[in-house]
Amino acid sequence: MQDSVTARYVIAGGGTAGWMSAAALSRFAPPGTQITLVESEAIGTVGVGEATIPQIHLFNSALGLDEAEFLKETRGSFKLGIEFDGWQREGESYMHAFGDIGRPLGLLPFQHYWLRAKQLGFAKPLQRYSLNELAARTMRMQRGKTAAGREMPYAYHFDAGLYAAYLRRYAEANGVNRIEGKIANVKQNGESGDISALELEGGEKIEGDFFIDCTGFRALLIDGALGAGFEDWSNFLPCNRAMAVPCEGGGDFTPYTRAIASKAGWQWRIPLQHRIGNGLVYCSDYCSDDEARETLLANLDGAPQAEPRPIRFTTGKRRVHWKNNCLAIGLSAGFMEPMESTSIHMIQSAISRFMALLPQGRAEPATIDWFNAQSTFEWERIRDFLVLHYTANQRHGEPFWDLVRSMELPATLTAKIEQWRASGFIHREHEELFTEVAWFQVFAGQGVEADSYNPIANALPEADLRALLNDTEVALVEQVQPMPRHLDFLQSYVNGAARTEISA
Repeated sequence: MQDSVTARYVIAGGGTAGWMSAAALSRFAPPGTQITLVESEAIGTVGVGEATIPQIHLFNSALGLDEAEFLKETRGSFKLGIEFDGWQREGESYMHAFGDIGRPLGLLPFQHYWLRAKQLGFAKPLQRYSLNELAARTMRMQRGKTAAGREMPYAYHFDAGLYAAYLRRYAEANGVNRIEGKIANVKQNGESGDISALELEGGEKIEGDFFIDCTGFRALLIDGALGAGFEDWSNFLPCNRAMAVPCEGGGDFTPYTRAIASKAGWQWRIPLQHRIGNGLVYCSDYCSDDEARETLLANLDGAPQAEPRPIRFTTGKRRVHWKNNCLAIGLSAGFMEPMESTSIHMIQSAISRFMALLPQGRAEPATIDWFNAQSTFEWERIRDFLVLHYTANQRHGEPFWDLVRSMELPATLTAKIEQWRASGFIHREHEELFTEVAWFQVFAGQGVEADSYNPIANALPEADLRALLNDTEVALVEQVQPMPRHLDFLQSYVNGAARTEISA
C-alpha cells in the first residue's frame, strides 16, 4: 500500500540549485513526501560554478554517487587548489591549496614556526610545505593516502549543466515529479502570507506546503512574492559583470583552478575533460562589456566554442533566506563572485542546514530565525575572505585595484587582519568555512606581513627549527614524486570511458 502524502515540497526552478535540492529531498525526506520541481527549458541557467571545494564529497557521498561515474557523466577533473596569478602584483602568483601547510608542533600551528624562520631568513615559500601545491604544480594526482599515510584532499572541476542533468536523473528515479512550465504567478494565503501555489502560464496550479526558490537572480518567490529584501555588498565587492565562454582544450591540464588578475577584475580558467571553462569577472565602472569580451577572447588556451555570454549581477544576499514557507537556495539567495569556488558549496550548505530542520507542517519562528542567523554568519565570513584578496593588493596606479585596496572593510575582516599583523594569530570563528590554513595562505600569498609570531616558537632551538622545515619539505617531495600525472590518473580512474575526449 502506498504511503499517504505527509508533506508537499515544490521546487521552483532547476539548474544546479534546483536539482541538488531535489536529489537531497528525494534521498532523505521521509516516506510519503511529495516532491515536485517546476522548470522551463526556455529559461537558461547561469552555470558559472564549475569549480568546487572538498566539501562536495559530503554531498555526493550522502547521495551514494559513484565517484568515477560522476566524473564521467560531468566530464569532470580533479582540483587540488586555486592559483591566484597577479593578485598581489603583476607577474607573481600563489596558491590557496587544500589541506595542511607544514605540520604543527606542540601548542602552535605551523605558521608561527614559518614566521620565525622567515625573520631568520631561511623560510621557503609556502608551496614547499604543502603536499597539495607540490602535486598541483607538477601536474600530479592521486586518491587516498600517500606512502607516508597523508591524505591529499581534493575537489572537482565539472560541467555544472551536466551535473544538474545527472542529479535530475537521480532525483526522477527516486520519485521526483518534474513539471515543464514558466511560472506566471505566485499565489499566497491572504491571512498568513504563506505561498499556497505556483500558477503556470497555461493556468495550471502547483500546490504545496513548502516552496524552495531556485529561480536564480529573479528570486520570484523569496523576493518577488515575499519581499525578503536584498543586502547590497557592492561597497565591499564592486565587480558587477561577468563574461563567460568555453574553449577547446589546450595548455596544461591542471589539477587546479586559475584566477588571473585583470585590468578591472579577474579571469577564471577551469579545465574539464571536453573543454576549458573561462570567464572574466569585472567592474563595469572600469571596463566596458566590449573591452571585457576582447580581453577574455584574447586570453584563451584554445578556440572559443561559443559567443561570450554576459552576466550581470549585484554582489550581496537576501536579508533572509527563509521566510514563511519558502527557502531561497542558489542565486535566489544571493551572489558572491566565484573566486574561491564557493557557489556550489553554498547551495550544498543551505540544503544540509535545511535538512537538519526539515519542517513537517508550519515551521516555528525560532527555527526560521536560527537558519537565517547561521546563513548570515556563513555568507558574511565568506564575503570577508573574498574581500581580503582584493584589498591586499599592490597593483598601484591601476584605478580599479587602487579602489579596492583603499575601500572601507567589514569590521570582522579588519579584526582578522589586525590579529594576523600583530602576532601571526588566526582564529576560525565557530564553523566559518575557511580554516586558519586558508587564511594563512592568502595572507602570505598577498604579502600581508605579520610583525611577529607567538613567542612560544622561540623555545625550539634554531637548529631544530631548520630541521623541522627541511624534513617537512623532503618528506613531501618524496610523497609527490611517485604520483601519476593528473591526466593519466583521471583517464585510468574513469576506466578509459572518456579517454578519447581528454587532451593535455
